[in-house]
Amino acid sequence: MSNFDVKRVTSDCVQWIKDFFEKNGKDCMAVVGISGGKDSSVVAALCVEALGKNRVIGVLMPQGEQSDIEYSKMLVDFLDITRITCNIEGAVNEVLESFEGVVSPTLQTTTNLPARIRMATLYAISQSVNGRVANTCNLSENWVGYCSKFGDAAGDFSPLENLTVTEVKAIGRELGLPSELVDKTPTDGLCGKTDEDNLGFTYAELDAYIRDGIEPNEEVKAKIDSMHEKNLFKLQPMPSFVYQA
Repeated sequence: MSNFDVKRVTSDCVQWIKDFFEKNGKDCMAVVGISGGKDSSVVAALCVEALGKNRVIGVLMPQGEQSDIEYSKMLVDFLDITRITCNIEGAVNEVLESFEGVVSPTLQTTTNLPARIRMATLYAISQSVNGRVANTCNLSENWVGYCSKFGDAAGDFSPLENLTVTEVKAIGRELGLPSELVDKTPTDGLCGKTDEDNLGFTYAELDAYIRDGIEPNEEVKAKIDSMHEKNLFKLQPMPSFVYQA
């Protein structure tokens, strides 16, 4: 990662977004789900650089009370983009209550359902404004499956999918984003644990392994490799039956 040219990559990514919209949605809006973390902050800022602030909509989607919602507000105010706020608590509760007594929701259910409702919300807004939904996942999180299939892993275009957490932060600084957003410690939004607490290793270890082949200790390496293999299905096309006439 020592060879990462942040100025060039930032410029190339901005141009890539311009090219995407030229081919796949000329004059369309970019719709970005805003969590207040580094990824959504950087994606929104890249879209503003590429398209101008008047073609970017930031969507805040708290689930009930969100303790760190001020970070999301800080970003949309900093970028001066259109803001829509949709509290998804009612939708999540209604879905869970609809099958109460028939099926018992698992931890996986309650973890991934909000992400999928958020993505459905983004597409509802996008279709209402002739927009394109931004995916805000990065390479590091995708590598170990730290994303929800058909939730935050969905979208129409993905500026950060091939960039590690370390590289995303560097781009955020290059774009002049507030350090509170770029260096904000990511949490799961559920139990208050950080991403790294949940993963069992640091993003620095993961990024060095992915990008430079620097292996962490044996236990961490085994965990990363196992998570990567088990979660590949999230990133690959849906298996389909091949009909042969």
